[in-house]
Amino acid sequence: MSAHPHLPASLSANAARVVENGFTGPVNSALVPRYSGPATFALLPGIETVEHADVAILGAPWDAGVSFRSGARFGPEHIRSASRLLRPYNPALDVSPFAGMQVVDAGDVALNPFNIPEALGVLQDTATSLVRGGTSLVTLGGDHTLALPLLRSVAAVHGPVALLHFDAHLDTWDTYFGAEYTHGTPFRRAVEEGIVDTESICHVGTRGPLYGHRDLEEDRRFGFGILTSADVFRQGVDEIVARLRERVGNRPLYVSIDIDVLDPAHAPGTGTPEAGGLTSRELLEILRGLAGLNIVGADVVEVAPAYDHADITGVAASHVAYDLVSLLALRDGGKGTR
Repeated sequence: MSAHPHLPASLSANAARVVENGFTGPVNSALVPRYSGPATFALLPGIETVEHADVAILGAPWDAGVSFRSGARFGPEHIRSASRLLRPYNPALDVSPFAGMQVVDAGDVALNPFNIPEALGVLQDTATSLVRGGTSLVTLGGDHTLALPLLRSVAAVHGPVALLHFDAHLDTWDTYFGAEYTHGTPFRRAVEEGIVDTESICHVGTRGPLYGHRDLEEDRRFGFGILTSADVFRQGVDEIVARLRERVGNRPLYVSIDIDVLDPAHAPGTGTPEAGGLTSRELLEILRGLAGLNIVGADVVEVAPAYDHADITGVAASHVAYDLVSLLALRDGGKGTR
């Protein structure tokens, strides 16, 4: 029988959902074509259809903080569309994240495109409400300004958190055109506000020209470690993972991923591309090396679909978000079902 009394069963996505271990999962793609129906992340149920969510995918379609190419406001829908092809078992991490916890799509937050402080405040309030209710977030941006209110939300519950920041850029500059809140400043503000643990913060994948050597000096003063894209190439994924795990330890960890950490060959659809970046394989393997750490939240930002030929960036971002959800299923020894 259809979930709606006047809706044929063949038109009801809920009638074809996978339910495993009591958790409502994605639409069964063996019964409903992947390209039909609402484009929720990985075809997951909406947050309004369940009583509690362990993990929520939250869209933040906003890019008023960019300094070069705009368009990341369309990132969440682009990533969701690419995620239709994701399947429920992750062999790389040997986990079925949707069968071990309740994962949902929480939709998009309505953020004012003309008022930066208001938009950041609304996102912070929304995220904090969900986190306080026991839901971990994987947020889809949107530009990197959004990382600041998201860090505020996890710090409100967990205290200052460890931070792994995957990005071509430092994002610790002071201001742009006198503006303190932009996509190039969130992690300087985070340090100033005391919401990150400065003994366990690190950039990964940085590269490209800077304004001067002072940028690096200030960044080190804030406490950041730096593992460049060249370090990943020369030292290899396993060594990078070992160094990151040692730096983070068992602290609550937030993972922030600017998709421009990938080389433009792997992620052309972004606002500030830089040559010489990570491959999508390297990024995914580094993330998988974080299995078992106490991850409390994450974001994937700066996907700008207008520049994304053949959906390369959207596909990469959807897999990154999927692995982040899988890592959340494996924290604290793992409750994800194999």
